[in-house]
Amino acid sequence: MIVSLLALTALLSPPARAAIDLSAPGPDPVGYSDVSVSAAGRSFSARMWYPASSAGQNTPVAAGRFPVVSFGHGFVQSVTTYSSTTSHLASWGLIVVAPKSQGGLFPSHSAFALDLNAALSWAVAQDTTAGSRLAGHVRTDRLALSGHSMGGGASILAAAQNPAVTTVANLAAAETNPSAVSAAARVAAPMQLVGGTNDTIVPLSNQQNMYNAKPAPKQLRAIVGGFHCGFIDSSGFGCDSGQITRAAQLSITRRVLTAWFLYYLRGDTSVHDQVWGPGATSDPAVRFTGQQ
Repeated sequence: MIVSLLALTALLSPPARAAIDLSAPGPDPVGYSDVSVSAAGRSFSARMWYPASSAGQNTPVAAGRFPVVSFGHGFVQSVTTYSSTTSHLASWGLIVVAPKSQGGLFPSHSAFALDLNAALSWAVAQDTTAGSRLAGHVRTDRLALSGHSMGGGASILAAAQNPAVTTVANLAAAETNPSAVSAAARVAAPMQLVGGTNDTIVPLSNQQNMYNAKPAPKQLRAIVGGFHCGFIDSSGFGCDSGQITRAAQLSITRRVLTAWFLYYLRGDTSVHDQVWGPGATSDPAVRFTGQQ
């Protein structure tokens, strides 16, 4: 009888919903535009990716309001080398602004942090700027910082200076001058640090130090076999290699970052399992350390 009841319960119970594949493109077409940013006493050019009514350059923004992510490039890297990741985030309903500043051989990390915050201030101002592409489309209360390597470290410097930031999530964050490790101790917003176990340019110990300094909530995700240049779309001189392919690493990066931003910027509780639950803590491709 007990067996029969168990069988009946199994038949009547709805099947568990499979986790959404966040490495796949989201529902929104992606537009992009090269913009001139002027805010908070800073002026620079940037590329912006956004949810659009149709894909392409300078197409109209999709209906609705969207959170903003300010993304910092790595040392001497073009912002376009991150297009697969930045455009992916846009397809999931995020506006991504990537400053093109501090791209030379002698960048100022502190100035780059100011530029990352200025990009957020600019996007917020565009929401009420008549004639702006972003007018009426910005979630001004949902702002994030991100970046790779130097840009990842600068994102922490920026977050320590900006109480309006909702969350931070970055890739292979490098120590900066002034220190991103010291700055991490002053960041109250939830932070996700993503690194690679085979990174020989900015070893995972850098992100571990930032994690150790940061008060909770915080998370360190280490992509198994991941490498420093696996976070960019193509390698150049001086790049390293890992135990997984670039395509595999970028796919993992997209799903980990997307889950975090959907959870903290869009309030999507359906992805909790992929951020803090067994989907994250038991992920064989990404080692998990975290405190809520």
